[in-house]
Amino acid sequence: MGHCYSKKTTSVAVNDAVSSAVEDPTPASVQTTPFHSPFPAGINPSPARTPGRRMMKWPFPPPSPAKPIMAAFRRRRKESGGVTPERTAEQEGEGRMREREVERERERGLDKNFGYSKNFGAKYELGKEVGRGHFGHTCWAKGKKGDVKGVSVAVKIISKAKMTSAVAIEDVRREVKMLKALSGNAHMLKFYDAFEDANNVYLVMELCEGGELLDRILQRGGRYVEEDAKGIVVQILSAVAFCHLQGVVHRDLKPENFLFATKEDDARLKVIDFGLSDYVRPDHRLNDVVGSAYYVAPEVLHRSYNSEADMWSIGVITYILLCGSRPYYARTESGIFRSVLRTDPNFDDIPWPNISAEGIFFVKRLLNKDHRKRMTAAQALAHPWLRDENRPLPLDIFPIKQVRSYMRATPLKRAALKALSTALTDNELFYLKAQFRLLEPKDGCVSLENFKAALARNATDAMKDARVSDFLTIMEPFSSKKIDFEEFCAAAISVYQLEALEDWDKIATMAFQYFEQEGNRRISVEDFARELNLGPTAHTLVKDWIRSSDGNINFIGYTKFLHGVTIRGSNTRRQ
Repeated sequence: MGHCYSKKTTSVAVNDAVSSAVEDPTPASVQTTPFHSPFPAGINPSPARTPGRRMMKWPFPPPSPAKPIMAAFRRRRKESGGVTPERTAEQEGEGRMREREVERERERGLDKNFGYSKNFGAKYELGKEVGRGHFGHTCWAKGKKGDVKGVSVAVKIISKAKMTSAVAIEDVRREVKMLKALSGNAHMLKFYDAFEDANNVYLVMELCEGGELLDRILQRGGRYVEEDAKGIVVQILSAVAFCHLQGVVHRDLKPENFLFATKEDDARLKVIDFGLSDYVRPDHRLNDVVGSAYYVAPEVLHRSYNSEADMWSIGVITYILLCGSRPYYARTESGIFRSVLRTDPNFDDIPWPNISAEGIFFVKRLLNKDHRKRMTAAQALAHPWLRDENRPLPLDIFPIKQVRSYMRATPLKRAALKALSTALTDNELFYLKAQFRLLEPKDGCVSLENFKAALARNATDAMKDARVSDFLTIMEPFSSKKIDFEEFCAAAISVYQLEALEDWDKIATMAFQYFEQEGNRRISVEDFARELNLGPTAHTLVKDWIRSSDGNINFIGYTKFLHGVTIRGSNTRRQ
């Protein structure tokens, strides 16, 4: 069943699944897996062993870009009596006593009654343990009566003793609600029921007997061949696209959290473990740092992120599938964070020269440190590396979000975006055409009602809990507005995503040529500064973006105008 656990009570849970930093005794020349051994030096690891989840056992290195996060780790370790090499046995005992006292204090006054059925033992026969995580474990079980009689299931058992805060209790409630709402999708585990007793909460789910994606990677010598990797990535993206449409961000995507339904080579892949997941609307940002260090996105470390963080994690997984090593690696959490924030993955060494150019560019698009330039899950499925004309694309919330911004834009900004849409390549048009069709246009046009109806057709209880449709409220003043496909393209495109393309310069040049003919006009420095939302101090800079000959916007001004600019103060800290 893989590692199952609930989110820690603290908002800092990045290292729940970080491998040990002990150096792998296996010579580098014969390493076939990206996962370093959790065993002490001198003890050979099992080639099929899953990386450990324990915390680091030695002091952290000097301050890093992740200094606030590391300070939180140290505070948590001090409060819980965490073990370090310098601690004596007596100190460890005292630490455990203090930990128990803290837990008892926290538990006082907490209501751990979830209202779930209490007859688990009467309905299921519990069997052997098949997985263990930080807050609980997973066991095989078989139904004893009713519709599940004779059915083998997986039971995730979450200890109530470890629910030491109201936040932890709410996390379990949310996980159960998500599992119920999302279980109808082909790449989600079927959820049967939730039970509880005085000690535990029991989540009964579909049993996947094919093992973890991590195990399959190891069985294949550490990586997949490119064609087989594509099939895995398509399934991962399909699952994540469904979650994101519902307003659910997983926040802990990694090979250990994907299971194969059966042992067959072509078995369906299922995403598991929503213990760290949360609801988020397209126009909101999350700020708690959770996940697994090797897969955490830069913006998570900066405490401002949305569903794009999951796409970064998928980029890391795809990198591992194709080459067998992690794109970011260090011996400590702080080192990993520094690597994620500052370094770029290696695409030069074997086997990357043998990977297709489209495959490499696909991974680079997902591992872009600017989250605005990453593809969404639906866009990734439309990428030339994965595109299948016979596989329908899922509805994507992203173009709806973009249209909402377009409706609020000035006439000049709309003209600039319309010019940009005329230079789109076939790849971008393929995705936009699919999304437009999913809105079910009437007489070749769509309106606010089409957006609402499309969301309603795909809604689950999770979408309602995330209040995804609420962000359309701001479009109510434009409820009578209808847009055709041409205007939809202008409204739905992302300048930042287009900038990430290799042929961006060509696209921008073609767009400006159209803008010169159809949308450009004479504009004053003051008016252009207002269009860019800049103050009087920026007038000198803006002046350089207007041609002195006719007072029209020049090419540089056009590109700046498309995505806006940020004028940094003189006291801006150097990066």
